[in-house]
Amino acid sequence: MAGEIHTFDKRDAAAMLGWWIESGVDVALGEEPRDWRKAAAPAERTASPSVQPAHLSQSVARESEPVPSDFAGFRSWLERSDDLPLSVPGAKRTLPRGEPDSEVMLMTDVASMEDDGEAIGGEAWLLATRMLAAIGFTPEQAYRANLSCFSSPGAKLGGAELERCVEIARQHIALAAPKRVILFGDGACRAFLGGTVAQKRGKIHKIEGIRTIATFAPRWLLQRPADKALAWRDLLLLMEE
Repeated sequence: MAGEIHTFDKRDAAAMLGWWIESGVDVALGEEPRDWRKAAAPAERTASPSVQPAHLSQSVARESEPVPSDFAGFRSWLERSDDLPLSVPGAKRTLPRGEPDSEVMLMTDVASMEDDGEAIGGEAWLLATRMLAAIGFTPEQAYRANLSCFSSPGAKLGGAELERCVEIARQHIALAAPKRVILFGDGACRAFLGGTVAQKRGKIHKIEGIRTIATFAPRWLLQRPADKALAWRDLLLLMEE
């Protein structure tokens, strides 16, 4: 065995090259010869640029951008600012509709894709206009708004984002100064009153000192018409002096 010399023919060489290729060793490792017995010099470390996580950047922006304290400035801020919950790439901005000092403000959860870019849109808005007419108001006398000005498929509010939304929405209500407020649906009801519509309906609440009720959202009523009778009682309660 000792001193035996093994010679490679073309087939042996081809088989070895094929194995290297299958193993991923199909490129030259370097042009210069290397002493493989010598430990490689440690790679020089370079300082990487400091990258701040997106959520921290947003927190800093929120602290540095005060919310306007007048109605016109506030509405303009909602239209242009990205310093808002759910403001992420691909989200659609949904702006409030209506004038300040309205007869009633309709506050809903995050707009759905069926709302067509409106705070309340589509068939839900048609039903909402009939509900308003039943208590003597035209659509122009109502102010429509969402908990968040942004919506995207599957968007859910919770934690710090929900707290931020409620803080902004309370200021929104105070600046819009409606005579009455309707909280439509469980999302808005939980955010402001800490419970579901089933738990909080049938009684008068106060938000920023304004007479408020919680009732079923129009889209819910489209799917469950039997609850329209309960919603009607809530509307009558809102109108009682």
